[in-house]
This record gives sequence, structure tokens and C-alpha cells, in this order.
Amino acid sequence: MNNDLPVIPVLKPCYDEEEIKAVSDVLRSGWVGLGPKTQEFEEAFANYIGCDFAVGLNSGTAALHLAVLSLQLKPGDEVMVPPITFVSTCHVVRYCHAIPVFCDVCPDTLNIDPKDIEKKLTPQTKALILWGDL
Repeated sequence: MNNDLPVIPVLKPCYDEEEIKAVSDVLRSGWVGLGPKTQEFEEAFANYIGCDFAVGLNSGTAALHLAVLSLQLKPGDEVMVPPITFVSTCHVVRYCHAIPVFCDVCPDTLNIDPKDIEKKLTPQTKALILWGDL
């Protein structure tokens, strides 16, 4: 790896001693995977959002992949996606053998542009992945 190349920070973690202690407690417990803390989190999150169940996954990519899998897309189906997003947004569409279709964003909000959605909508369009407010 060339250390002379600049690194573009994608995000900066924000945690303090409380999070460090929580991770340390889990490591000391011997349950680094699907243990009691995972179940505790799933139950608390389900309660918070008002549903019966929640499933904790290892990443946002895995969660988005699971969501797109649930659509039961077929090869050739299209999913509209914003161009300003984490790369996994497009990857999970391809993992499911569908085609990501980039829609432009509104310059004032950087959210996906409803007018561009309308222009690019086809019979093959099966879903839209977006963030923010339309």
C-alpha cells in the first residue's frame, strides 16, 4: 500500500468511555457473536420502533442486502438509487441480480429528485432506495 496517497475519511467514529466499557464487557463475557447483548439489543430496538421482532446484523450493507432480498427481484428488474450514497447501495442491488438506475439529486437538498424518478420509471422498475425527505 502506498502511504503517500491521501486518505479520504468517509466517517469519523464518535464514542466515549461508555462505549469502550460496553465493548470490553462483551469481550470479557466470551459472547462476541450472537449472545445475550445481541438479544438485548434486538428486543430493545423492536420495542423502540413498536414491532414484535428485530434482527441485528453486522453492517448496514447486510441490512440493506436483506431488505433488497425480501423484494424477490428477478434479473433485469430495476432499482432506482441515489448517486450520492455509500457504494453498498448499488452493490446489494447487483447481489440480487437487478440493475441499479441512478437518479439525479436536487441541488438544494442532495436528496433524490422526484422529477428524475418520473423520467426514469419503467415497467422494469421494482423499487426505489432513497434517503432523506422527498
